[in-house]
Amino acid sequence: MKIIKNDTVKVLNGKDRGKSGSVFAVFPNNNKIQIKGIHILKKHVKPSKKNPTGGIIEICKKVDVSNVALVCPNCGKNTKIGYKDMNKQKIRICRKCKQSVNIRKEK
Repeated sequence: MKIIKNDTVKVLNGKDRGKSGSVFAVFPNNNKIQIKGIHILKKHVKPSKKNPTGGIIEICKKVDVSNVALVCPNCGKNTKIGYKDMNKQKIRICRKCKQSVNIRKEK
């Protein structure tokens, strides 16, 4: 999967088309991601130990990766991701501006 945690993505299809947000969870086995503030549904919940008052809660649902595009941090455009080998490391690059889009910080 080419999209990783903390990437900024833009939704291409669905009810939230045109919105953008940051990825906070990635599920590579299902090809799905969760984006902050996108695809939020309301669920009616009965009172329980976890939620003693019950009521209506908001849940952030998963979005298929094919319905989003990465927003390049350098040029700010929707882009596909390419790969380039530099110093024996595989680096993600923007296909439009050819700049690195890696956000991961080495510890």
